[in-house]
Amino acid sequence: MTYQDRYPLAFRLYPYARSADQGAPTPAHHPVTIVGGGPIGVATGLDLALRGVPVLVLDDHEGVGQGSRAICFAKRTLEIAHRLGCGPQMVEKGVIWNRGRVFHDRDEVFSFDLLPEDGHRYPAFINLQQPWFERFLVEAVDRAKAQGAPIEIRGRNRLTAMEAAEDGVTLQLDTPDGPYTITTDWLIACDGAKSPIREMMGLGFEGRVFEDNFLIADVKMKADFPTERWFWFEPWFKSGASALLHKQPDDIWRIDFQLGWDIDRKAELEPGRVRKRVDQMLGPDVEYELDWTSIYTFQCRRMEKFRHGRVIFAGDAAHQVSPFGARGANSGMQDADNLGWKLAGVIRGDYPESLLDSYDAERIHAADENIRNSTRSTDFITPKTPQSRVFRDAVLHLAAHAPFARPMVNSGRLSVPSVYGGSPLVTRDALPGGPARSRPGASCPDARLADDSYLLDHLGQGFALLNLGATLPRLPRDLPVLGFDPRTEPLLAERYLGQAERALYLIRPDSHVAARWAACDAEKLARALARAEGGDA
Repeated sequence: MTYQDRYPLAFRLYPYARSADQGAPTPAHHPVTIVGGGPIGVATGLDLALRGVPVLVLDDHEGVGQGSRAICFAKRTLEIAHRLGCGPQMVEKGVIWNRGRVFHDRDEVFSFDLLPEDGHRYPAFINLQQPWFERFLVEAVDRAKAQGAPIEIRGRNRLTAMEAAEDGVTLQLDTPDGPYTITTDWLIACDGAKSPIREMMGLGFEGRVFEDNFLIADVKMKADFPTERWFWFEPWFKSGASALLHKQPDDIWRIDFQLGWDIDRKAELEPGRVRKRVDQMLGPDVEYELDWTSIYTFQCRRMEKFRHGRVIFAGDAAHQVSPFGARGANSGMQDADNLGWKLAGVIRGDYPESLLDSYDAERIHAADENIRNSTRSTDFITPKTPQSRVFRDAVLHLAAHAPFARPMVNSGRLSVPSVYGGSPLVTRDALPGGPARSRPGASCPDARLADDSYLLDHLGQGFALLNLGATLPRLPRDLPVLGFDPRTEPLLAERYLGQAERALYLIRPDSHVAARWAACDAEKLARALARAEGGDA
Protein backbone atom coordinates (compact mmCIF):
# COMPACT_ATOMS: atom_id res chain seq x y z
CA MET A 1 0.00 0.00 0.00
CA THR A 2 1.41 3.39 -0.99
CA TYR A 3 1.19 6.74 0.78
CA GLN A 4 -1.31 7.83 -1.87
CA ASP A 5 -3.59 4.97 -0.79
CA ARG A 6 -3.10 5.38 2.94
CA TYR A 7 -3.03 9.18 3.14
CA PRO A 8 -4.83 10.56 0.07
CA LEU A 9 -5.29 14.01 1.61
CA ALA A 10 -1.61 14.18 2.45
CA PHE A 11 -0.63 13.27 -1.10
CA ARG A 12 -2.78 15.47 -3.35
CA LEU A 13 -2.57 18.72 -1.44
CA TYR A 14 -2.81 21.29 -4.24
CA PRO A 15 -4.47 19.80 -7.34
CA TYR A 16 -3.80 21.50 -10.63
CA ALA A 17 -6.17 24.36 -11.49
CA ARG A 18 -5.84 26.78 -14.37
CA SER A 19 -4.77 30.24 -13.18
CA ALA A 20 -5.60 33.65 -14.57
CA ASP A 21 -1.90 34.08 -15.42
CA GLN A 22 -2.20 31.40 -18.10
CA GLY A 23 -4.60 33.51 -20.16
CA ALA A 24 -3.00 36.88 -19.55
CA PRO A 25 -2.08 38.90 -22.68
CA THR A 26 1.26 39.81 -21.11
CA PRO A 27 3.27 37.89 -18.49
CA ALA A 28 1.87 38.33 -14.99
CA HIS A 29 4.26 39.66 -12.35
CA HIS A 30 4.78 38.36 -8.79
CA PRO A 31 6.93 39.94 -6.06
CA VAL A 32 8.28 36.57 -4.86
CA THR A 33 8.14 33.20 -6.60
CA ILE A 34 9.28 29.98 -4.95
CA VAL A 35 9.99 26.90 -7.04
CA GLY A 36 9.52 23.72 -5.00
CA GLY A 37 6.50 22.74 -2.94
CA GLY A 38 8.36 20.64 -0.37
CA PRO A 39 8.55 21.62 3.30
CA ILE A 40 11.25 24.27 2.81
CA GLY A 41 9.49 25.95 -0.12
CA VAL A 42 6.11 26.01 1.59
CA ALA A 43 7.58 27.14 4.93
CA THR A 44 9.51 29.97 3.26
CA GLY A 45 6.41 31.07 1.36
CA LEU A 46 4.23 30.93 4.46
CA ASP A 47 6.75 32.94 6.49
CA LEU A 48 6.85 35.67 3.85
CA ALA A 49 3.05 35.72 3.46
CA LEU A 50 2.55 36.03 7.22
CA ARG A 51 4.80 39.10 7.01
CA GLY A 52 2.54 40.55 4.31
CA VAL A 53 4.62 39.70 1.21
CA PRO A 54 2.67 38.22 -1.74
CA VAL A 55 4.14 34.82 -2.65
CA LEU A 56 3.59 32.32 -5.46
CA VAL A 57 4.77 28.73 -4.82
CA LEU A 58 5.19 26.49 -7.87
CA ASP A 59 5.51 22.71 -7.77
CA ASP A 60 5.74 20.17 -10.55
CA HIS A 61 3.57 17.70 -8.59
CA GLU A 62 0.29 18.10 -6.72
CA GLY A 63 1.53 17.23 -3.27
CA VAL A 64 3.95 14.92 -1.50
CA GLY A 65 5.60 11.90 -3.05
CA GLN A 66 5.97 8.35 -1.84
CA GLY A 67 7.92 7.28 1.21
CA SER A 68 8.54 8.65 4.65
CA ARG A 69 11.83 10.35 3.66
CA ALA A 70 12.82 12.87 6.38
CA ILE A 71 11.40 11.74 9.71
CA CYS A 72 13.37 13.40 12.56
CA PHE A 73 12.31 16.97 13.32
CA ALA A 74 14.23 18.87 15.96
CA LYS A 75 13.03 21.21 18.67
CA ARG A 76 14.09 24.30 16.71
CA THR A 77 12.10 23.16 13.67
CA LEU A 78 9.05 22.65 15.89
CA GLU A 79 9.46 26.16 17.29
CA ILE A 80 9.60 27.59 13.76
CA ALA A 81 6.58 25.49 12.78
CA HIS A 82 4.73 26.83 15.83
CA ARG A 83 5.24 30.39 14.63
CA LEU A 84 4.01 29.34 11.18
CA GLY A 85 0.91 27.75 12.66
CA CYS A 86 1.45 23.97 12.59
CA GLY A 87 3.72 23.03 15.53
CA PRO A 88 0.95 21.53 17.71
CA GLN A 89 -0.32 19.36 14.86
CA MET A 90 3.17 17.96 14.29
CA VAL A 91 3.61 17.01 17.93
CA GLU A 92 0.11 15.54 18.22
CA LYS A 93 0.76 13.23 15.26
CA GLY A 94 4.47 12.63 15.81
CA VAL A 95 6.35 10.29 18.11
CA ILE A 96 8.17 12.23 20.82
CA TRP A 97 11.67 11.19 21.83
CA ASN A 98 14.51 12.71 23.82
CA ARG A 99 16.68 9.66 24.55
CA GLY A 100 19.05 7.63 22.41
CA ARG A 101 21.05 4.44 22.93
CA VAL A 102 24.23 3.31 21.18
CA PHE A 103 25.24 -0.36 20.97
CA HIS A 104 28.35 -2.23 19.86
CA ASP A 105 27.42 -5.77 18.89
CA ARG A 106 25.05 -6.77 21.75
CA ASP A 107 26.45 -4.37 24.34
CA GLU A 108 25.07 -0.93 25.14
CA VAL A 109 27.94 1.54 24.93
CA PHE A 110 26.07 4.50 26.39
CA SER A 111 22.78 6.39 26.34
CA PHE A 112 21.99 10.09 26.21
CA ASP A 113 19.14 12.50 26.95
CA LEU A 114 18.88 15.42 24.53
CA LEU A 115 16.57 17.53 26.71
CA PRO A 116 17.13 16.75 30.40
CA GLU A 117 15.43 19.95 31.67
CA ASP A 118 11.83 21.17 31.95
CA GLY A 119 10.26 24.43 30.85
CA HIS A 120 10.19 23.93 27.07
CA ARG A 121 7.06 23.74 24.96
CA TYR A 122 8.59 21.25 22.53
CA PRO A 123 10.68 18.08 22.96
CA ALA A 124 14.17 17.54 21.62
CA PHE A 125 12.83 15.60 18.63
CA ILE A 126 9.74 14.06 17.14
CA ASN A 127 9.60 11.39 14.49
CA LEU A 128 7.05 12.20 11.81
CA GLN A 129 6.92 11.10 8.19
CA GLN A 130 7.69 13.99 5.84
CA PRO A 131 4.31 13.68 4.03
CA TRP A 132 2.57 14.55 7.28
CA PHE A 133 4.81 17.57 7.85
CA GLU A 134 4.07 18.80 4.35
CA ARG A 135 0.36 18.26 4.86
CA PHE A 136 0.37 20.26 8.11
CA LEU A 137 2.29 23.09 6.44
CA VAL A 138 -0.18 23.28 3.55
CA GLU A 139 -3.10 23.24 5.99
CA ALA A 140 -1.41 26.15 7.80
CA VAL A 141 -1.21 27.93 4.43
CA ASP A 142 -4.95 27.40 3.95
CA ARG A 143 -5.69 28.83 7.39
CA ALA A 144 -3.41 31.80 6.73
CA LYS A 145 -5.08 32.46 3.35
CA ALA A 146 -8.46 32.46 5.06
CA GLN A 147 -7.11 35.26 7.26
CA GLY A 148 -5.88 37.23 4.24
CA ALA A 149 -2.27 36.06 3.89
CA PRO A 150 -1.20 36.61 0.24
CA ILE A 151 0.06 33.15 -0.77
CA GLU A 152 -0.85 30.77 -3.61
CA ILE A 153 0.41 27.24 -4.34
CA ARG A 154 0.11 25.94 -7.90
CA GLY A 155 0.51 22.23 -8.56
CA ARG A 156 1.73 20.72 -11.83
CA ASN A 157 3.48 23.95 -12.81
CA ARG A 158 6.92 22.84 -14.00
CA LEU A 159 9.73 25.29 -14.61
CA THR A 160 11.23 24.69 -18.06
CA ALA A 161 13.43 27.78 -18.54
CA MET A 162 14.43 30.98 -16.76
CA GLU A 163 16.32 34.18 -17.41
CA ALA A 164 17.74 36.16 -14.51
CA ALA A 165 18.37 39.92 -14.76
CA GLU A 166 19.53 42.54 -12.27
CA ASP A 167 15.97 43.53 -11.36
CA GLY A 168 14.16 40.20 -11.56
CA VAL A 169 13.66 36.84 -13.22
CA THR A 170 11.52 35.60 -16.13
CA LEU A 171 10.14 32.07 -15.77
CA GLN A 172 8.83 29.73 -18.45
CA LEU A 173 6.33 27.21 -17.05
CA ASP A 174 4.63 24.13 -18.41
CA THR A 175 1.21 22.83 -17.27
CA PRO A 176 -1.43 20.32 -18.42
CA ASP A 177 -2.98 23.24 -20.34
CA GLY A 178 0.29 24.21 -22.01
CA PRO A 179 3.10 26.71 -21.35
CA TYR A 180 2.97 30.24 -20.02
CA THR A 181 5.35 32.93 -18.76
CA ILE A 182 5.56 34.98 -15.58
CA THR A 183 8.06 37.45 -14.15
CA THR A 184 9.13 37.90 -10.56
CA ASP A 185 11.24 40.30 -8.52
CA TRP A 186 12.73 37.48 -6.43
CA LEU A 187 13.10 33.78 -7.15
CA ILE A 188 13.71 31.35 -4.29
CA ALA A 189 14.98 27.94 -5.40
CA CYS A 190 13.70 25.21 -3.09
CA ASP A 191 13.68 22.61 -5.84
CA GLY A 192 15.70 19.91 -4.14
CA ALA A 193 19.05 18.19 -4.33
CA LYS A 194 18.85 17.85 -8.14
CA SER A 195 17.77 21.50 -8.48
CA PRO A 196 16.81 22.31 -12.08
CA ILE A 197 17.35 25.99 -11.31
CA ARG A 198 20.90 25.32 -10.20
CA GLU A 199 21.48 23.37 -13.42
CA MET A 200 19.89 26.08 -15.60
CA MET A 201 22.21 28.64 -14.05
CA GLY A 202 25.28 26.44 -14.51
CA LEU A 203 25.96 26.28 -10.78
CA GLY A 204 27.33 23.25 -8.98
CA PHE A 205 28.05 21.67 -5.61
CA GLU A 206 31.32 21.44 -3.75
CA GLY A 207 32.10 18.71 -1.25
CA ARG A 208 32.31 14.94 -0.84
CA VAL A 209 30.17 12.05 -2.04
CA PHE A 210 30.72 8.88 0.01
CA GLU A 211 30.50 5.50 -1.70
CA ASP A 212 29.01 3.51 1.16
CA ASN A 213 25.35 2.58 0.65
CA PHE A 214 22.54 2.48 3.20
CA LEU A 215 19.20 0.72 2.91
CA ILE A 216 16.04 2.27 4.35
CA ALA A 217 13.36 -0.25 5.28
CA ASP A 218 10.17 1.22 6.70
CA VAL A 219 8.20 -1.64 8.21
CA LYS A 220 4.70 -1.68 9.66
CA MET A 221 4.50 -3.78 12.81
CA LYS A 222 3.38 -3.92 16.39
CA ALA A 223 6.45 -3.79 18.62
CA ASP A 224 7.26 -2.93 22.21
CA PHE A 225 10.57 -1.18 21.53
CA PRO A 226 10.74 2.11 23.46
CA THR A 227 10.43 5.40 21.57
CA GLU A 228 14.16 6.02 21.50
CA ARG A 229 16.87 6.28 18.85
CA TRP A 230 18.77 2.97 18.79
CA PHE A 231 22.03 2.71 16.84
CA TRP A 232 24.22 -0.39 16.49
CA PHE A 233 27.85 -0.56 15.42
CA GLU A 234 28.67 -4.05 14.07
CA PRO A 235 25.28 -5.41 15.23
CA TRP A 236 25.04 -8.98 16.44
CA PHE A 237 22.19 -9.68 13.97
CA LYS A 238 24.58 -9.14 11.01
CA SER A 239 22.04 -7.34 8.79
CA GLY A 240 24.57 -4.63 8.00
CA ALA A 241 27.82 -3.08 9.21
CA SER A 242 25.67 -0.68 11.27
CA ALA A 243 21.95 -0.27 11.88
CA LEU A 244 19.53 2.38 13.13
CA LEU A 245 16.00 1.96 14.51
CA HIS A 246 13.36 4.69 14.93
CA LYS A 247 9.64 4.56 15.70
CA GLN A 248 7.27 6.59 13.50
CA PRO A 249 3.52 7.20 13.77
CA ASP A 250 0.97 4.60 12.66
CA ASP A 251 3.11 1.62 13.76
CA ILE A 252 5.76 2.35 11.12
CA TRP A 253 9.38 1.70 12.12
CA ARG A 254 12.37 3.13 10.25
CA ILE A 255 15.33 0.77 9.95
CA ASP A 256 18.61 1.76 8.25
CA PHE A 257 21.17 -0.88 7.31
CA GLN A 258 24.74 -0.11 6.20
CA LEU A 259 25.35 -2.22 3.07
CA GLY A 260 28.89 -1.38 1.97
CA TRP A 261 30.42 0.01 -1.20
CA ASP A 262 30.08 -2.24 -4.24
CA ILE A 263 26.46 -3.39 -4.26
CA ASP A 264 23.77 -4.21 -6.78
CA ARG A 265 21.11 -1.66 -5.84
CA LYS A 266 18.35 -3.36 -7.79
CA ALA A 267 19.07 -6.68 -6.14
CA GLU A 268 19.31 -5.17 -2.65
CA LEU A 269 15.85 -3.61 -3.05
CA GLU A 270 14.19 -6.93 -3.91
CA PRO A 271 11.59 -7.59 -1.18
CA GLY A 272 13.00 -11.03 -0.42
CA ARG A 273 16.49 -9.70 0.26
CA VAL A 274 15.16 -6.78 2.32
CA ARG A 275 13.03 -9.19 4.35
CA LYS A 276 16.06 -11.39 5.02
CA ARG A 277 17.88 -8.45 6.60
CA VAL A 278 14.84 -7.41 8.62
CA ASP A 279 14.22 -11.00 9.78
CA GLN A 280 17.81 -11.30 10.97
CA MET A 281 17.29 -8.15 13.06
CA LEU A 282 13.80 -8.74 14.43
CA GLY A 283 13.66 -12.53 14.51
CA PRO A 284 11.70 -14.94 12.33
CA ASP A 285 8.52 -14.83 14.42
CA VAL A 286 7.86 -11.05 14.19
CA GLU A 287 5.06 -10.18 11.77
CA TYR A 288 5.47 -7.03 9.70
CA GLU A 289 4.78 -5.48 6.31
CA LEU A 290 7.32 -3.67 4.15
CA ASP A 291 5.97 -0.15 3.74
CA TRP A 292 8.73 1.61 1.78
CA THR A 293 12.33 0.93 0.84
CA SER A 294 15.11 3.03 -0.61
CA ILE A 295 18.92 3.14 -0.88
CA TYR A 296 21.00 6.26 -0.34
CA THR A 297 24.62 7.35 -0.07
CA PHE A 298 26.09 10.07 2.11
CA GLN A 299 26.62 13.38 0.35
CA CYS A 300 28.16 16.35 2.14
CA ARG A 301 28.13 19.22 -0.36
CA ARG A 302 27.04 22.81 -0.80
CA MET A 303 26.93 25.58 -3.37
CA GLU A 304 29.72 28.14 -3.26
CA LYS A 305 27.11 30.90 -2.76
CA PHE A 306 23.42 30.68 -1.86
CA ARG A 307 22.49 34.10 -3.24
CA HIS A 308 22.96 34.93 -6.92
CA GLY A 309 21.48 38.38 -7.37
CA ARG A 310 17.69 38.00 -7.41
CA VAL A 311 17.90 34.19 -7.18
CA ILE A 312 18.29 32.68 -3.70
CA PHE A 313 18.77 28.98 -2.93
CA ALA A 314 17.53 27.21 0.20
CA GLY A 315 17.27 23.69 1.60
CA ASP A 316 18.63 20.73 -0.37
CA ALA A 317 18.98 22.92 -3.46
CA ALA A 318 21.72 24.81 -1.59
CA HIS A 319 23.31 22.11 0.54
CA GLN A 320 23.25 18.38 1.25
CA VAL A 321 24.35 16.40 4.27
CA SER A 322 24.18 12.77 5.35
CA PRO A 323 20.90 11.71 6.99
CA PHE A 324 22.58 10.61 10.23
CA GLY A 325 22.11 13.58 12.54
CA ALA A 326 18.81 14.74 11.01
CA ARG A 327 20.43 17.86 9.57
CA GLY A 328 18.76 18.03 6.15
CA ALA A 329 15.18 19.17 6.66
CA ASN A 330 16.01 20.80 10.00
CA SER A 331 18.75 22.89 8.42
CA GLY A 332 16.42 23.79 5.55
CA MET A 333 13.80 25.06 7.99
CA GLN A 334 16.46 27.28 9.54
CA ASP A 335 17.24 28.59 6.04
CA ALA A 336 13.58 29.60 5.73
CA ASP A 337 13.61 31.15 9.20
CA ASN A 338 16.72 33.18 8.37
CA LEU A 339 15.60 34.31 4.92
CA GLY A 340 11.95 35.22 5.58
CA TRP A 341 12.35 38.30 7.78
CA LYS A 342 15.27 39.64 5.77
CA LEU A 343 13.62 39.40 2.36
CA ALA A 344 10.32 40.75 3.71
CA GLY A 345 12.11 43.75 5.22
CA VAL A 346 14.04 44.42 2.02
CA ILE A 347 10.84 44.28 -0.05
CA ARG A 348 9.09 46.67 2.36
CA GLY A 349 12.04 49.06 2.16
CA ASP A 350 12.88 48.72 5.87
CA TYR A 351 16.36 47.28 5.25
CA PRO A 352 19.00 47.65 2.54
CA GLU A 353 19.20 44.91 -0.09
CA SER A 354 22.71 44.18 1.16
CA LEU A 355 21.11 42.58 4.24
CA LEU A 356 20.46 39.54 2.05
CA ASP A 357 24.20 38.97 1.84
CA SER A 358 24.02 38.05 5.53
CA TYR A 359 21.70 35.16 4.58
CA ASP A 360 24.57 33.91 2.45
CA ALA A 361 27.12 34.39 5.23
CA GLU A 362 25.05 32.94 8.08
CA ARG A 363 23.56 29.97 6.28
CA ILE A 364 26.85 29.05 4.57
CA HIS A 365 28.39 29.05 8.05
CA ALA A 366 25.58 26.74 9.19
CA ALA A 367 25.99 24.50 6.13
CA ASP A 368 29.72 24.19 6.74
CA GLU A 369 29.03 23.30 10.36
CA ASN A 370 26.52 20.65 9.30
CA ILE A 371 28.86 19.27 6.63
CA ARG A 372 31.73 19.12 9.11
CA ASN A 373 29.65 17.21 11.66
CA SER A 374 28.12 14.94 9.03
CA THR A 375 31.53 14.16 7.53
CA ARG A 376 32.93 13.27 10.95
CA SER A 377 29.91 11.04 11.62
CA THR A 378 30.33 9.35 8.25
CA ASP A 379 34.03 8.76 8.80
CA PHE A 380 33.33 7.22 12.23
CA ILE A 381 30.44 5.04 11.05
CA THR A 382 32.28 3.91 7.91
CA PRO A 383 36.06 3.93 8.59
CA LYS A 384 38.04 4.41 5.38
CA THR A 385 41.39 2.93 6.48
CA PRO A 386 42.53 0.05 8.71
CA GLN A 387 43.99 2.58 11.14
CA SER A 388 40.73 4.53 11.47
CA ARG A 389 38.85 1.26 12.06
CA VAL A 390 41.23 0.30 14.86
CA PHE A 391 40.69 3.73 16.44
CA ARG A 392 36.89 3.49 16.02
CA ASP A 393 36.70 0.03 17.57
CA ALA A 394 38.96 1.03 20.47
CA VAL A 395 36.71 4.00 21.23
CA LEU A 396 33.63 1.75 21.21
CA HIS A 397 35.25 -0.76 23.59
CA LEU A 398 36.34 2.01 25.97
CA ALA A 399 33.05 3.90 25.93
CA ALA A 400 31.14 1.13 27.72
CA HIS A 401 33.06 1.76 30.95
CA ALA A 402 35.15 4.93 30.41
CA PRO A 403 33.09 8.17 30.30
CA PHE A 404 35.93 10.15 28.66
CA ALA A 405 35.56 8.04 25.49
CA ARG A 406 31.82 8.52 25.05
CA PRO A 407 31.98 11.99 23.43
CA MET A 408 34.19 10.44 20.74
CA VAL A 409 31.51 7.91 19.74
CA ASN A 410 29.85 9.41 16.69
CA SER A 411 26.65 7.75 15.43
CA GLY A 412 25.45 11.06 13.99
CA ARG A 413 25.77 14.35 15.89
CA LEU A 414 22.13 15.38 16.09
CA SER A 415 20.87 18.66 14.67
CA VAL A 416 21.12 21.79 16.77
CA PRO A 417 20.58 25.37 15.56
CA SER A 418 23.67 27.14 14.30
CA VAL A 419 25.15 30.00 16.31
CA TYR A 420 25.92 33.00 14.09
CA GLY A 421 28.67 34.28 16.35
CA GLY A 422 30.84 35.56 13.49
CA SER A 423 27.98 37.18 11.59
CA PRO A 424 28.35 40.84 10.53
CA LEU A 425 24.91 41.40 12.08
CA VAL A 426 25.99 40.40 15.59
CA THR A 427 27.43 42.72 18.25
CA ARG A 428 30.20 41.49 20.54
CA ASP A 429 29.03 40.00 23.83
CA ALA A 430 28.86 42.54 26.68
CA LEU A 431 27.28 40.42 29.43
CA PRO A 432 30.02 39.08 31.74
CA GLY A 433 28.87 35.81 33.28
CA GLY A 434 26.05 35.42 30.78
CA PRO A 435 25.07 31.88 29.75
CA ALA A 436 26.80 30.51 26.65
CA ARG A 437 23.52 29.09 25.36
CA SER A 438 22.04 32.59 24.87
CA ARG A 439 25.18 34.38 23.66
CA PRO A 440 25.02 36.74 20.65
CA GLY A 441 24.30 34.77 17.48
CA ALA A 442 22.50 31.94 19.29
CA SER A 443 18.83 31.17 18.87
CA CYS A 444 16.85 32.10 21.97
CA PRO A 445 16.30 29.17 24.31
CA ASP A 446 12.62 28.93 25.13
CA ALA A 447 11.35 29.14 28.72
CA ARG A 448 7.98 28.71 30.35
CA LEU A 449 6.94 31.94 32.06
CA ALA A 450 5.04 32.54 35.27
CA ASP A 451 1.79 33.11 33.34
CA ASP A 452 2.23 29.69 31.64
CA SER A 453 3.03 31.25 28.26
CA TYR A 454 6.44 30.71 26.66
CA LEU A 455 9.11 33.27 25.84
CA LEU A 456 9.05 32.44 22.11
CA ASP A 457 5.31 33.29 22.04
CA HIS A 458 6.38 36.93 22.41
CA LEU A 459 9.10 36.88 19.72
CA GLY A 460 9.36 36.26 15.99
CA GLN A 461 7.62 39.20 14.32
CA GLY A 462 10.16 42.00 14.49
CA PHE A 463 13.11 43.20 16.56
CA ALA A 464 12.45 43.24 20.29
CA LEU A 465 14.22 43.93 23.58
CA LEU A 466 14.27 41.43 26.44
CA ASN A 467 14.88 43.26 29.71
CA LEU A 468 15.78 41.37 32.87
CA GLY A 469 16.25 44.02 35.54
CA ALA A 470 18.43 46.37 33.47
CA THR A 471 18.01 50.11 33.12
CA LEU A 472 16.23 50.71 29.82
CA PRO A 473 18.00 53.26 27.58
CA ARG A 474 16.22 55.72 25.32
CA LEU A 475 14.95 53.73 22.36
CA PRO A 476 15.99 54.64 18.80
CA ARG A 477 12.44 53.88 17.69
CA ASP A 478 9.30 52.13 18.89
CA LEU A 479 10.82 48.75 19.80
CA PRO A 480 8.71 46.23 21.72
CA VAL A 481 10.14 45.70 25.20
CA LEU A 482 9.59 42.44 27.08
CA GLY A 483 10.31 43.27 30.70
CA PHE A 484 10.52 40.54 33.35
CA ASP A 485 11.54 40.44 37.00
CA PRO A 486 14.17 37.69 37.14
CA ARG A 487 13.22 37.00 40.77
CA THR A 488 9.82 35.70 39.62
CA GLU A 489 11.02 34.07 36.39
CA PRO A 490 13.59 31.45 37.44
CA LEU A 491 13.87 29.80 34.02
CA LEU A 492 14.56 33.14 32.33
CA ALA A 493 17.15 33.93 34.99
CA GLU A 494 18.85 30.58 34.47
CA ARG A 495 18.85 30.74 30.66
CA TYR A 496 19.52 34.46 30.14
CA LEU A 497 21.30 35.77 33.27
CA GLY A 498 23.60 32.99 34.41
CA GLN A 499 26.02 34.68 36.81
CA ALA A 500 24.95 38.19 35.81
CA GLU A 501 22.60 40.27 37.99
CA ARG A 502 20.76 41.98 35.12
CA ALA A 503 20.71 41.88 31.33
CA LEU A 504 19.30 43.56 28.24
CA TYR A 505 18.97 41.50 25.04
CA LEU A 506 18.33 42.68 21.48
CA ILE A 507 16.45 39.87 19.70
CA ARG A 508 16.13 39.51 15.92
CA PRO A 509 12.89 38.60 14.11
CA ASP A 510 14.15 35.02 13.75
CA SER A 511 14.61 34.84 17.55
CA HIS A 512 18.40 34.86 17.35
CA VAL A 513 20.28 37.09 19.79
CA ALA A 514 21.73 40.16 18.07
CA ALA A 515 23.37 41.70 21.17
CA ARG A 516 23.29 41.61 24.97
CA TRP A 517 24.58 43.88 27.71
CA ALA A 518 24.74 44.22 31.46
CA ALA A 519 24.21 47.94 30.87
CA CYS A 520 23.50 49.76 27.65
CA ASP A 521 23.07 53.38 26.59
CA ALA A 522 21.08 54.74 23.68
CA GLU A 523 24.11 54.98 21.41
CA LYS A 524 25.16 51.35 21.93
CA LEU A 525 21.61 50.16 21.31
CA ALA A 526 21.26 52.22 18.15
CA ARG A 527 24.58 50.90 16.78
CA ALA A 528 23.64 47.30 17.53
CA LEU A 529 20.23 47.71 15.92
CA ALA A 530 21.74 49.32 12.81
CA ARG A 531 24.25 46.49 12.53
CA ALA A 532 21.56 43.82 12.95
CA GLU A 533 19.50 45.43 10.16
CA GLY A 534 22.41 45.32 7.75
CA GLY A 535 23.40 48.97 7.94
CA ASP A 536 26.57 50.67 9.08
CA ALA A 537 27.22 50.63 12.80
